[in-house]
Amino acid sequence: MHHDITLQTDPRTAGEEKILRKKLAEKLNLPSEKINDFRIWRKSVDARGNKVKVNLSVKVATGDDKKVTALHVAHEFKPVSEDAPVMVIVGAGPAGLFAALKCIELNIKPIILERGCDVDTRRHDIANISRQKQINPDSNYCYGEGGAGAFSDGKLFTRSKKRGNNEEVLQLLVQFGASEDILIDAHPHIGSDRLPKIIKRIREVIIENGGEVLFGKKAERLLLKEGNAIGVVDSSGKEYYGSVMLANGHSARDFLKTLHSQGVKMEAKGLAIGVRLEHPQKLIDSIQYHQPEGRGKYLPAAEYSFVAQSNGRGVYSFCMCPGGVIVPAGSAEGELVVNGMSASARAGEFSNSGMVVELHPGDFPEYSKFKELELMHFQEDLEKKFYTLSGNSIDAPAQRMTDFVEGRISKTLPNTSYAPGIHSADFSTLLPAFISERLRDGFITFGKKRKGFLNKEAILVGLESRTSSPVRLPRDKESYEHIEIRNLYPVGEGAGYAGGIVSAAVDGMNAVKAFREKLNKGN
Repeated sequence: MHHDITLQTDPRTAGEEKILRKKLAEKLNLPSEKINDFRIWRKSVDARGNKVKVNLSVKVATGDDKKVTALHVAHEFKPVSEDAPVMVIVGAGPAGLFAALKCIELNIKPIILERGCDVDTRRHDIANISRQKQINPDSNYCYGEGGAGAFSDGKLFTRSKKRGNNEEVLQLLVQFGASEDILIDAHPHIGSDRLPKIIKRIREVIIENGGEVLFGKKAERLLLKEGNAIGVVDSSGKEYYGSVMLANGHSARDFLKTLHSQGVKMEAKGLAIGVRLEHPQKLIDSIQYHQPEGRGKYLPAAEYSFVAQSNGRGVYSFCMCPGGVIVPAGSAEGELVVNGMSASARAGEFSNSGMVVELHPGDFPEYSKFKELELMHFQEDLEKKFYTLSGNSIDAPAQRMTDFVEGRISKTLPNTSYAPGIHSADFSTLLPAFISERLRDGFITFGKKRKGFLNKEAILVGLESRTSSPVRLPRDKESYEHIEIRNLYPVGEGAGYAGGIVSAAVDGMNAVKAFREKLNKGN
């Protein structure tokens, strides 16, 4: 017999198989030896009270049933036929890669054009950013196989439940090498140390089944004919014909500017800009778990999520990386951008999170002349300002959190995970007052919510500016096609329709399904 058991227990019980078995037996009013098998199906940590609890959903097999149902269900891929229609996909991030997998499933040949390198080459280019303080403009934390998420943490949590089948993405990731834990944890995470191997396997499956993944192929412009997208031209002048999916990611400003010059309709979209905030991980553990000694043996590195309002704008934490590091995430020389990442174990000395202020089109009137691209130009100019004021270097400005709130320069700075180096600066003058004043209000509010969070050992490191795309390419809700150009499918973060690995992947797959339906109807 199969049983579905839900229970709330202490961390040790959740972490020790023998103790948990005994607890399950008590719930079923059975001796422990009568439980043939059990498997945790869902797991979340509840740290709201003084005592931390773990919520579990467990499947249990007793009686004639010897095993519980497997968590993972394998998906079979078959080669596309020789006469399959072609989808040219710009970008090998999660939207593009998972769209390609869906293409193969639905007998469509995907051709992915990626301006950057494969993950193995990209790993060396990324290491050189910190070592040599130089950025390869086509192979960095933003560009290359796997997109911005490949080396920026691999967090899989998404609040978006209405876009499509998130579970399908997680199942596929397990099939390609991720731990089954991502099917269980409330906030699933792969880690930047493991995700590249998974991405590489996805590429191999795409190629094995008739797709193409081409590196060093920067999309230069669209091929348009009578209101239709018929292909893409790369920077060498080579043409690729087929329906076109734009999965270019949120940082491809050069390509978005080209699309704009070609008359592709787009809209200014809000984004958020601020800093990375870094604390010692032990401090965050003790605050979040209400335990001076920290998380102990059975709890994961603590996370946090904060939201506040200041003068009509949201101030919030973004992309929290427990046990992680801050990394230089610019995509061209002359920019200073930071982001966060963590390995699968999340065992680092520090935690970091983006702390950002919500921005709307029109907030900076001096950029209104750029119309649809106003926040893109604002974002770009601010990144260049940070670089210039840092001595034309990616050494990042930093300030103790308490000094920023109290309006003074930090005379000394604590240790940091940011490898290129930091220097003392005043974010009240580096950031526009529109952002810095609201950020200060947010920190004061967060400090009141969690005693000890507003701490002199915490530092601001900047600039955190690549939270999302500053434009949206409008499309039809049902067909996923661009509203003016047929056979053009804007998807993922770069098109303004997703906010992370899973939501971008789902968006790409949904667009392919819509394209297949169109073909089936003969449109």
